Amino acid sequence: MASCDSCGSRQNCSSASDGGNCSDGAAAGSQNSSPQFQQHHELADIKTVIGVCSGKGGVGKSMVTSLLARNLMKKGYTVGILDADITGPSIPKAFGLKGMLKGQEQGIFPAQSHNGVQIVSVNLMLENPEAPVLWRGPIISNIVKQFWTDVIWDGLDVLLIDMPPGTGDVPLTVFQSIPLDGLFMVSTPQDLVSLIVKKARNMALMMNVKITGFIENMSYVECDDCDHKIEIFGPGKTQAAADEMNVPLFDRQPIDPKLAQVIDAGQLEDFDNDYLPGAIAAVEQIIKSKS
Repeated sequence: MASCDSCGSRQNCSSASDGGNCSDGAAAGSQNSSPQFQQHHELADIKTVIGVCSGKGGVGKSMVTSLLARNLMKKGYTVGILDADITGPSIPKAFGLKGMLKGQEQGIFPAQSHNGVQIVSVNLMLENPEAPVLWRGPIISNIVKQFWTDVIWDGLDVLLIDMPPGTGDVPLTVFQSIPLDGLFMVSTPQDLVSLIVKKARNMALMMNVKITGFIENMSYVECDDCDHKIEIFGPGKTQAAADEMNVPLFDRQPIDPKLAQVIDAGQLEDFDNDYLPGAIAAVEQIIKSKS
């Protein structure tokens, strides 16, 4: 323990035997194609759509999405979460949701948390929540589309889309199928963040998606005795990456053992905090700009 010291499109690639790689020109060419956005369910009411993504796994992206939802609800907004991180059960776990989604001929109804956050997740469609999701990319991508086209989202001020890490099929599907009004990128303080973030950022640019800003997670731990901030991973590198890309860094989120405990217990909504104030303010600005 630390102590207190006070590409987006299908591309033509050269074969491995030729020693070739995907060319930059082929990758860049994808940005010339217009995305074919899908229409959401005719009975759904969604005012604003915000994506939450990361360049790699293990950075706490789903936790950030859950905190955004919880704190936006606290401010009086109606919030939904489309859990596009298909193989991960993090979102239902954080809100203590179990059981199956319900539907009828008209469509699928989202589950609701204790405080009314509307949530759709594959883990709420499995009879056994511990069963692995052994689906290939095209099936997973179609499920994500259905979460948008077949779900009757009810009067949402904002729908948050929790995307899987990386630049694979699902982020590509989201960028091509769902019109995003904003996109947050979640990172951690390590040196590798710059390269990883640039890959995810370049994918977003290729798909003509504007990045709203960065959130650095696991930035520090606060000493219980003197409130000194201990940067256990060293000084964060996200600010430098954000400055280089001319994108704001909204928040530096600490490692909070109490937060981990309430998420494990499915009681995130009972956790009183004011985390992510910069990102919350940015979402509010986007919502107001569309009203």
